Amino acid sequence: MKLYSFPFSPNCQKVIAVAHEVGTPLQLVPVDLFKGESRTPGMLSKNPNGKVPILEDGDFVLWESTAMIAYIAAKAGRTDLLPATPRERAEVDRWTAWQGAHFGPAVRKVAYERIVKKLVGRGAPDEAVVKAGTEEFAMFAGVLDQSLGGKEYLCGRLTIADFDLTPYAALTAGCGLDFGPYPKAKAWLQRMTSRESVKKTLDAAREAA
Repeated sequence: MKLYSFPFSPNCQKVIAVAHEVGTPLQLVPVDLFKGESRTPGMLSKNPNGKVPILEDGDFVLWESTAMIAYIAAKAGRTDLLPATPRERAEVDRWTAWQGAHFGPAVRKVAYERIVKKLVGRGAPDEAVVKAGTEEFAMFAGVLDQSLGGKEYLCGRLTIADFDLTPYAALTAGCGLDFGPYPKAKAWLQRMTSRESVKKTLDAAREAA
């Protein structure tokens, strides 16, 4: 499989981490978002949204990172990571939908203001946006903390939902968001970032910086 990716993108990182977890080799093709490389005619022919990641498996081209991690897990036969029963699958789908609609956007809002703007020379952070994103993060981190309860993983056992959320959760420290008040969520994040598949992915992103 070939993955067009940007090393600092949490959506790319989740795909790489799942591939590492299941032992699926990926040929990584770097795409520099800051230089607009995802919006060239060739890239737009693969993903008309002008974004990465993009996964190619032979003549099959797939965009949307959550679809990719499900595809990689399914193709590897990992029903532990991608449950087949309706109830278990609904649990996974709930968390991936929640990440995409709530947690991820809150973290991205702060990360853009505090990290991306500096990298691309777009001025100082908008503190009103940072405040709004920080408040949203606090609300959703509380949801995560409460929902984990006594569980080690989001759905009780390790699934693609954990990998879907982890790169955004790992980004929080770099943009000044604190998991300290949420001990169960913090322990979950430490558990995930200690996995070799995730550690290898995040280490590679740091080395690319």
